[in-house]
Amino acid sequence: MDDLIEFDINDSLKHYSIDPSSIATPAAPQELVDCENEPEALTAALINSELNPVVDAVAESPDAITRSAYFDTLQFLLKCVPIVPPHERPNETVPDQALFRRARNSPQIPLSTLSKILDLLVSAISAQVDIIHSDLEVDEQETLQQHKQILEIYGFLLQWTISAVETRALEKSASEPTKARGKGAKAKAGTNKDGNWDASAQLETALDKMSKVLRLKLSRIFVTTSERDTFIGLFTKPVYYILENEARVKNTAIRMHCFRILCISIKHHGHAFGAQTAINQNLSYYEHLAEPMAEFLKILAEQYDYPQLTEEVLKELSTKEFSSNDLKGPKSISTFLTKISELTPHLVIKQMSQLANLLENESYTLRCAMIEVLGNLIVMLSEQNSEERSELAKNHIDVFFDVLEERMMDINPYCRCRVLQVYSRICDLQEKFPKRRQKISALAAQSLDDKTSNVRRNAIKLLGKLVSTHPFTAHGGELLSRKEWTARLEDVDARISALRPPEELKEKSVGDQTVDETLLQDATQVEGASPAKEPQEMTNEEKIAAVKKMQEEAATAQALDFLQKTRKYHLEALKFIEVINYAAELVTRLLSSKNKSEVIEAMDFFTVIDAYKIENARTGIRRMLRLIWAKGNSDEGKGVQTHLIECYRGLFFDAPPNFNPNDTANYIAKNMISLTFGTTPAELTSLEQLLSTMKKQGVVNELVIQKLWQIYGIQKRDISKTQRRGAIIVLGMLALAEPDIIVQELETCLRIGLGEFGRKDLGLARYTCIALRRISPPPGKKAAGSEPLKVVKLPNDHAILVRLASMTEIVSDDEDWFGVAEQAISAIYVLARHPDVLCSEILRRKAKHVFASQVPSRPTTSASLAEDADKMDVDEPDEDRTIIAPPPPVKKQNSASALSQLLFIVGHVAIKQIVHLELCEQEFKRRKAEKEKIAGPRESLASNSTITSAARKGRKKAGNKDKTPAPEEPDELDLMAGTTEDDFTEAIAHIRERELLFGPQSLLANFGPLVSDVCANNTQYNHPVLQSQAALCLAKLMCVSAEYCEKNLELLLTILERSKDAVVRSNLVVALGDMAVCFNHLIDENTDFLYNRLKDSDPSVKRTCLKTLTFLILAGQVKVKGQLGEMAKCLEDDDKKIADMARMFFTELATKDNAVYNQFVDMFSLLSADTSLNVEAFKRIIKFLTGFIEKDKHAKQLANKLAARLPRAESERQWNDVSYTLGLLQHKDEEILKTIAEGFKVVQVGA
Repeated sequence: MDDLIEFDINDSLKHYSIDPSSIATPAAPQELVDCENEPEALTAALINSELNPVVDAVAESPDAITRSAYFDTLQFLLKCVPIVPPHERPNETVPDQALFRRARNSPQIPLSTLSKILDLLVSAISAQVDIIHSDLEVDEQETLQQHKQILEIYGFLLQWTISAVETRALEKSASEPTKARGKGAKAKAGTNKDGNWDASAQLETALDKMSKVLRLKLSRIFVTTSERDTFIGLFTKPVYYILENEARVKNTAIRMHCFRILCISIKHHGHAFGAQTAINQNLSYYEHLAEPMAEFLKILAEQYDYPQLTEEVLKELSTKEFSSNDLKGPKSISTFLTKISELTPHLVIKQMSQLANLLENESYTLRCAMIEVLGNLIVMLSEQNSEERSELAKNHIDVFFDVLEERMMDINPYCRCRVLQVYSRICDLQEKFPKRRQKISALAAQSLDDKTSNVRRNAIKLLGKLVSTHPFTAHGGELLSRKEWTARLEDVDARISALRPPEELKEKSVGDQTVDETLLQDATQVEGASPAKEPQEMTNEEKIAAVKKMQEEAATAQALDFLQKTRKYHLEALKFIEVINYAAELVTRLLSSKNKSEVIEAMDFFTVIDAYKIENARTGIRRMLRLIWAKGNSDEGKGVQTHLIECYRGLFFDAPPNFNPNDTANYIAKNMISLTFGTTPAELTSLEQLLSTMKKQGVVNELVIQKLWQIYGIQKRDISKTQRRGAIIVLGMLALAEPDIIVQELETCLRIGLGEFGRKDLGLARYTCIALRRISPPPGKKAAGSEPLKVVKLPNDHAILVRLASMTEIVSDDEDWFGVAEQAISAIYVLARHPDVLCSEILRRKAKHVFASQVPSRPTTSASLAEDADKMDVDEPDEDRTIIAPPPPVKKQNSASALSQLLFIVGHVAIKQIVHLELCEQEFKRRKAEKEKIAGPRESLASNSTITSAARKGRKKAGNKDKTPAPEEPDELDLMAGTTEDDFTEAIAHIRERELLFGPQSLLANFGPLVSDVCANNTQYNHPVLQSQAALCLAKLMCVSAEYCEKNLELLLTILERSKDAVVRSNLVVALGDMAVCFNHLIDENTDFLYNRLKDSDPSVKRTCLKTLTFLILAGQVKVKGQLGEMAKCLEDDDKKIADMARMFFTELATKDNAVYNQFVDMFSLLSADTSLNVEAFKRIIKFLTGFIEKDKHAKQLANKLAARLPRAESERQWNDVSYTLGLLQHKDEEILKTIAEGFKVVQVGA
């Protein structure tokens, strides 16, 4: 046992690298050797009995490790543990011993034993270092050889042990992807159980002692370079192995110990080249080491003053090449470059001439990294004082900015995004780079048209950052209002004009230039002339005056110079404002993007620029309203809506912090009213949804509502119409969420909106009617899981209904009357228990007002109406009718206007009566379902025939003379509870089809012939408003009955074709769409008239027609018969909205069962035959349409059909159209290509 080993480090490392189990252990205890073929015999007790003596001996004296028995015991035990993970193990020779074969896959000794060995080696090497240090201090040369051997032994065993520990850790991390959390996590750490042994603490100690070894003066122990490198490798290789474990790298203490060992090895022991090789390998194969390696190089350069390695690594990376399949390497190196440029930019900038090669690398990740590097270098250079900055640094900044601008043209969108992100970071710097900002803002605005949404999103973000960090803050100009900056510029120009430069400073024209008289003396002096006088000496007064003049001129020149610079400053600011305003227009379009993150970024942009008073911000903010309807998968749509509400809350509802509650309420109320100014009907609808949603969320409190009522109800004259209108508009919107808002102030509504103010301001009356409708919630709308909303129905003699009815009888020629009448009638149908009765009275009185005092212009028509009016007057008395007294005549009304208003009421009542019938049917079905649910199936109380007749006699039509008293309707529905739904539906359909317009007791039946007559005789009834309202009324009546529709369809189509009024044509287009839904069999043969409107001269008619056809076709309401070519022409319309709408239509159509493919040939024929369509427009349309032919089978079939037309082409244009289309289709047919080649020859000969 006293035999000492003869240890050869090179031989041991050779066997260790090939196969550790091949290392001979002749002096190992026999009991352990016997276990080689009996692995089960290697028990913990046996191991401890052999290991404990070794521990005791080494603890007593570290040089005891040189005894062969102790050394071989440790080697034998280490051979029982794998040092390479199974998936990384090369094809080795299989050991003969069963124990070592098993050890390749799993440790055959307890982990506690491995822990004990590690502790033993660490403590022993620490003690040995102290001994060596003492001997080196006293210059003991005799012991150096022995110390060298002991250090090599411990270094070798420590490398082996750490490799075994790390192999175990890697296997554990691979088999346990999830980590323990909560209270049990701490209990699982430590060494209580072998399966949960964590060697982190022991590794920290081991690494600390290893660095202690490296701090020795090893050059005195290891004389030759090879010996020293071999020994250093015993410590650096385990460190690299530890760093391969991502969990170890995340441990800061372990990571720092590893870095310390490597830094000492590089700085003092010549490990630089080995470290360079290792770093490059790590960057290629281990992504998690990218940032740690950059951190290591920073520590090496700054704390150990060794920047050379960083420079060498960067040089090597600049020339590195990657295969096209290698994705991990470029990504890891990109992360490294970004991090190293962030940590040590002063080292990276020295190698930029070589690193610039990576900007042309095929890997876009490397190009992105270099863009980040450029940004980091600009940040570093900008931190230098601008006065102290060298000329070289300024040149560097200019070059780096130039390269960034070039990269904006990069083919890869990720690179373009990265440039925009780098610009955003640069904007946050203290130095503003004003000259470069103009170019950056222009590039960002240009990027808003990029085809990639991610680029556009980053461009929006950059523009917002440019605005929020703009440099134009001098002279009190933090805001960017173009009007204010223009006024300031004009002021500066005026001041410059006031300070005229002295005559001496003005440039003289060629004719005014003077020459020194001395040059002309000889030539111009006349003989005998007296010589020039000597200049006299200036007096003191003249001297003082001259000095004062010079001072004034200097002050003026200085002031002019300052003003010129100020003028330039203002011009730069205005240029920047123009770019932002232009960009705001583009961002407004992006609010319609399908990418939700892009939309959210656009909203944030408008919020930012509004704070700086950019003019176009309000346009974008108003356009944002439509996003309240956003829909999306999962939470995308909700995310957009939520963000919209947050933006509007910040813009209009968050008052300044110093406001008290009353001031805050005033602030919010004024802002809400301002939202209604200048809005379109579509924007008002979106605003209504937004404000009602915000009310539900509690954003609008009661104090704000009180302020709105105060503005609406104020009696003073000094309040504007728009403010009062805005207040009731907002209150009506909020009432959609909480109807009590209107209910509590009904008296105010009657006094103001339906009183004197409303009669003077018909717009106010209209919006008051809309607000009153909110008292009763819309049918069918209720929140999921909530109780059914209470429907409010008022008796016909209620003050609200009386006042609403009187509003329709206001004598006025104002066009706003129609809006009031429309909303008043709509409100009556929502609120009244018997709206048909009330509207019948309105019609009677309006007809009497129109015809009673008028001189008949056409005896037949007017006489019949007068007769009908007389019949109405002698109708049986009705209690509902007597409650409303006709308003006293105020002034004489234009007869055409009066008739127009009557026809408008007729048409609107007819439409609303249809809706009323449908609601009655729904109410009947609801009550029947409730009774069946409560009582269960039971025998019907009345026969179906009796019920059906009762339904037909019920008051479900306008103008029925035998009116049932209001309170009886619920009883009637209860009596009909036993009927079937089909019978009730049939009865309702009969009323609509036969009784409303043709029933002997129907009031509306009297107006059907009148409307037709007015429309048919447009030369005699030639008033434009009358013709417009008559056509609209005719269209509405045609939507009621199929018989009336069929009878007047030809007249309607004639008006559609011949009317010169664009509004009439638009209305009739919409009406035809409604008729196509109601009476498809009548309209199906006349759809050509609809398509003809796509060629209308007025863009509004064309737009309306395109919208109508889009709905009808996509909903499957009309059959497409080759007319899609007309819609395809809209793709090239001059009106961008029409072109965008057509593009959207075909995009949606392409999703419906090969619709574009089925209609492609017909569309092609129509487009090719249209000689008015130029060639380039034809090509653009066809290219767009062929983009929807995605299946190869469809492309081949279309190609064959079109190819058959080539021989029959009558003109070169036809042949070119076919050949161009064939070139777009992916047919791959050689015969077609051959035919095209022959076709060229035919065309050329024919020509």
